[in-house]
Amino acid sequence: MTLFWAVCAALAALALALVLRPLLARRGAAGVSRREANIAVYRDQRRELDADLAAGKLAPPEHEKARAELEARLLEDVDASGETARAPRGGRRTALLVGVTVPLAALAVYFAVGTPAAVTGLPGQGEVTAGQIEVMVQRLAARLRENPDDADGWKMLGRSYAVLGRFGEAVDAYAKAAVRAPRDAQLLADFADALAMARGRSLQGEPEKLVQRALEIDPQNLKALALAGTAAFERKAFAAAADYWQRMLPLVPAESEDAQVIRDNVAQATQLAGGQPPASSAALPQAARLRGTVRISPRLKGKFDPEDTVFIYARAAEGPPMPLAVQRVKARELPADFALDDSMAMAPGMELSAHPRVVVTARVSKSGGATPQPGDLQGASAPVANDADGVAVIIDTVVR
Repeated sequence: MTLFWAVCAALAALALALVLRPLLARRGAAGVSRREANIAVYRDQRRELDADLAAGKLAPPEHEKARAELEARLLEDVDASGETARAPRGGRRTALLVGVTVPLAALAVYFAVGTPAAVTGLPGQGEVTAGQIEVMVQRLAARLRENPDDADGWKMLGRSYAVLGRFGEAVDAYAKAAVRAPRDAQLLADFADALAMARGRSLQGEPEKLVQRALEIDPQNLKALALAGTAAFERKAFAAAADYWQRMLPLVPAESEDAQVIRDNVAQATQLAGGQPPASSAALPQAARLRGTVRISPRLKGKFDPEDTVFIYARAAEGPPMPLAVQRVKARELPADFALDDSMAMAPGMELSAHPRVVVTARVSKSGGATPQPGDLQGASAPVANDADGVAVIIDTVVR
């Protein structure tokens, strides 16, 4: 059993490494090496599982479940060249704005595929071929024909078809998922991307409508904002494109390569609109105005997952409830220092510097969404000056 959980931890580490990798990696030799590395990891973990089964360290059900999860992860990891809907310019920079398509998790796919007995194994040795990957996808499709109400299964199938470049089939799978989960913003954004690819890489028409529905549900969905900006850019609505892309900045680490790419694109769209690039499109973010530390109450430790998202944001102490600046960290990083400034504004005219007194709130989001949900963990500071230093925020409340 110990080794089984070690394998699970290795899988989680692999998934985290994939998520933290830049949103769109360079093609070519680097992509090939990543693919081979992922396959090598799969083979090693598979051999270890088989050895533990033979030695009696794992029970057959545990072995089958771990193997099914490995298969599901491999469906996503072996792809190194997935395409997304067309960006306004060629190259890696603008591709980021529509490239948030790598699935962030596939832990539920085991239940979509079916019982462990229904999953026949892949060879433990040798190269994993495209044919074997295709077999995994076919298994999932067959299982969904027997269980058509499985929304998570349809989403996984849509992602798998998109990875394989079979966008027409991805659209069909996403459509079935959307009927069963109409309020899933990430699903609608993925659906829009696949539909745009199937229609010649254009977001105009139905794909853009899907994107707007996603933003109505979750105004901070990163992929939906990226696609909305690209759709506006296609229509030469450059000011709107800059606005959508500007709203992405608080959702990525401020000094990351992704943030720099977004700032460059905001600057380009703003220039094409006839205006000056916003301050946040400078090469480096402005100096922080509001600093402090977020901690979690000892009594709430163990009530969250280390990979849960923590939103740290400032609101006017007296004024509109809209966040003035937002920063995101992972729960595993707590206690975490934060630095909020005008470059993290959610909308023009709603900058931190415009409100002398603010309240800083921190919330552990179980769903990863920006809207508070029951079970989230939250805490807030007392009203402080917008340029205060050493602000202390204690997460000590469960959202009801």
